[in-house]
Amino acid sequence: MVSPRPEPLTPELLLQAYARGYFPMADSAEDPGYFWVYPQRRGIIPLDGFHLPRKLARVVRSGRFRVSVDEDFPAVIAACAEPGPHPQRRNTWINVIIRDAYTELHRLGFAHSVECRDESGALVGGLYGVRLGAAFFGESMFSRATDASKVALVHLVGRLKAGGFCLLDSQFITPHLMQFGAIEIARERYLELLFDALPRSADFYCLPRESPPDVILQSITQTS
Repeated sequence: MVSPRPEPLTPELLLQAYARGYFPMADSAEDPGYFWVYPQRRGIIPLDGFHLPRKLARVVRSGRFRVSVDEDFPAVIAACAEPGPHPQRRNTWINVIIRDAYTELHRLGFAHSVECRDESGALVGGLYGVRLGAAFFGESMFSRATDASKVALVHLVGRLKAGGFCLLDSQFITPHLMQFGAIEIARERYLELLFDALPRSADFYCLPRESPPDVILQSITQTS
């Protein structure tokens, strides 16, 4: 990590940073600045090694949640910024500067969200991240209902595989992500994968914005 930097967190600066292996964080929601993170060890979820637990596959197939993409990016990032009961979520690294910057990045087509809604239409889970070339950088996820964020991740992976993506960056690994096959690799290896993915073409919208569960599950089980 490096010390906070005073320059505005513009979309251009964000994209340049991601293309070099950096990403921003803040110390708290009230932090007036931000800092760049450049980990020695990086978490990724190998798309061809994604592990889908059978129980979760049944939840996805059941259609318990209506899943969409880019339907309400501001609501997703706002939910990700809310503190939660888990110790890792009692304070957030997403402050106003970061929310505004990524919302603008979404407006320009480089940041995407996945939303999960319950039967009433309420937003109960989701995630967001950044797309560059054939790389997707997962930023944060949230859940207000059991399995909602997990279902959002499954839909993301299915979409990325169908669209020809070759790198899913999770930044760090957690026990939650490890159950899906997340691994930690050295920075040098991460940069090799990143620089290979950046010039490649991939299509985030290769599937409909609301894709049937069977289409998502079929994409995940297909091998390259």
